[in-house]
Amino acid sequence: MPQPPQQQTPPGTTAPMAPQPDHGETSYRGSGRLEGKATLITGADSGIGRAVAIAYAREGADVLISYLDEHDDARETAKWVEEAGRKAVLVHGDLADPGHCREVVAKAVEAFGRVDVLVSNAAFQMSRESIEEIPDDEWDRTMAVNLSAFFHLTKAALPHMGPGASILGTTSINSDTPPPALLPYNVTKAGIANMVASLAQMLASRGIRANSVAPGPIWTPLIPATMPEEQVDSFGQDVPMARAGQPAELAPVFVLLASDEASYVSGARIAVTGGKPIL
Repeated sequence: MPQPPQQQTPPGTTAPMAPQPDHGETSYRGSGRLEGKATLITGADSGIGRAVAIAYAREGADVLISYLDEHDDARETAKWVEEAGRKAVLVHGDLADPGHCREVVAKAVEAFGRVDVLVSNAAFQMSRESIEEIPDDEWDRTMAVNLSAFFHLTKAALPHMGPGASILGTTSINSDTPPPALLPYNVTKAGIANMVASLAQMLASRGIRANSVAPGPIWTPLIPATMPEEQVDSFGQDVPMARAGQPAELAPVFVLLASDEASYVSGARIAVTGGKPIL
């Protein structure tokens, strides 16, 4: 079923969305798979990040919720984390600033004493029909938020990660089948996949794993905030399941990759795409 026509301004928020995304609020059931882990999730105010935060908390993890300025959404995520009996730490600011990336990690270490799981999930995109339409500063911002922040977060977190720790990047089906109107975003998502593949090899001797998740079309505030209205209406219709996925449908994959059950899984890239293969 298509989404009703709707538009927001970036970065977008959850409340105006119709239908409301499912983050697993009423469906996710934990079983202690992340008991006692200290986790840091960027872009955790809404969408995939919120779904992962809820799942992690219900699996027994404390969660640092990193977000830009969507305070109402972030407080909602924190409420679900705390209702699961876990600690929620809210840190807002712009991940395009390397200094803020380091501050986010420092806040996690201050609150938890370490970082067991880093999930680099925050992302920015805009739809442009030609390369000439892409402003230089928009290209730079997309690179900074989506890709460079992953580098700075990882570099800052590693001194506080021990054997058994896990790094997760959110890549995308777009890295394999790039729609032309999302050129900068596509480039960053391919870069994340490549960075994770390198990190898995680089960090194996330290007992730290690195993996990525490649979502297909997922119904999050990023969609009505960055895509033309007519594309929002048909969003998700081009995959075999012919619908947009819900954030809750990605959370179990993020849980598996962060858990000790995935102790021999590193360098993996798991597709959650509604049936559309990745290369």
